[in-house]
Amino acid sequence: MPSSPTYNTPARVSRRRTRIPFYYEPEIPADYTEHGVEKGAKIETQKVENRDILRFFTINRSMNLDNSLVWLDKHKAEFDPTTIIIDTDDVHSLSQYRQRRPQSFISKWPLNRIRHLNTFLNRTNEELAQGGYLWCHCRTAILKKQLILKTYPAGINYAVYLLHYLWHRVMPKLPLTRPLYFALTKGKNRTFNRVEVLGRMYRAGFEVVNEEFRYGEFFVLARKVKAPIWNDQPTGSPLIKLRRVGKNGKLIGVYKLRSMYSYSEYLQPYIYAHNALQKGGKFADDYRVNFWGKLFRKLWIDEIPMILNLLKGDLKLVGVRPLSQHYFSLYTPEMQALRVKVKPGLLPPFYYDRQTPRSIDEVQQSERRYIEAYLKHPFRTDWRYFWGTVWNILAKGKRSR
Repeated sequence: MPSSPTYNTPARVSRRRTRIPFYYEPEIPADYTEHGVEKGAKIETQKVENRDILRFFTINRSMNLDNSLVWLDKHKAEFDPTTIIIDTDDVHSLSQYRQRRPQSFISKWPLNRIRHLNTFLNRTNEELAQGGYLWCHCRTAILKKQLILKTYPAGINYAVYLLHYLWHRVMPKLPLTRPLYFALTKGKNRTFNRVEVLGRMYRAGFEVVNEEFRYGEFFVLARKVKAPIWNDQPTGSPLIKLRRVGKNGKLIGVYKLRSMYSYSEYLQPYIYAHNALQKGGKFADDYRVNFWGKLFRKLWIDEIPMILNLLKGDLKLVGVRPLSQHYFSLYTPEMQALRVKVKPGLLPPFYYDRQTPRSIDEVQQSERRYIEAYLKHPFRTDWRYFWGTVWNILAKGKRSR
């Protein structure tokens, strides 16, 4: 994490003089960043054909947000008519630009202050030409936490942060408290984690081509690659229902306790493109997993609700892991056809194997051995795999990484 900041811009200094002695907002270092950004997308300028976006991005990449917006106001008349500068959170206003067939949107309005953010991103996508760009920004939850803890005296700071967390992170996500939160705040000044921002972008049909922090502000440049998703119901609830590929290719809803930040499920293509797979075939250093998720996964707490799927008949006790559609697409066509012949299970085959698979190819080999044996002798195979798995977990301490 970044070291304690020390900045001295005139605007900040003048603001400090009006505050009570112990209350001040610490300066944000210019090199502030967060874990995972170093592995994220970085723009390849030679591949960007939009001259306005390329110019704006190149000139402003060393500026803070305020200076970027000042530059934008000063030079906006020089932009092509297909480059639209958005200075509102009104999603309905975007339709007025349709006849221009916009090639790019530059949003001055921070994402934290947009009431209907998902609708805003989806509408932006629909108005853009294919391959068009969206530039946007926000302040993330991790930075807000750091600023709160450094702003208030020790002891008070954690109490203030707890209230902030409950109000801005918990209440907007729970069905019972969500209406009250938006009625009182109108959705202004919400707090988003970096992962959530990226996930919302992918849900809206964008591909992130650059992400970076500058002076504490999180900037994202994304390109339209497909139509947005409208017919799902994303949720931040602790109990989630994930869409997984079941027997005969049928999509089933698998219940789990949330171990990742909201909207992480939409970010799988991005993680796959920029993170290597680790031992066991999972994503290496998956920064989508939150603090509680790491604990839940270590103790298998997150998988307890899958017992509901066992009772419903969607899963069986021993079987291949239920996969997302994206992860399923990484399998060979032959293995995809073989996999949908059997029902997924709670205890995957690699717990039975002597050595944990180190790649997705080895995972497929492990599952192939199980499925071929199961199709010949279902009960005998599951009985053998079950007790072998129990032995490896209890006696040898085998775990999923």
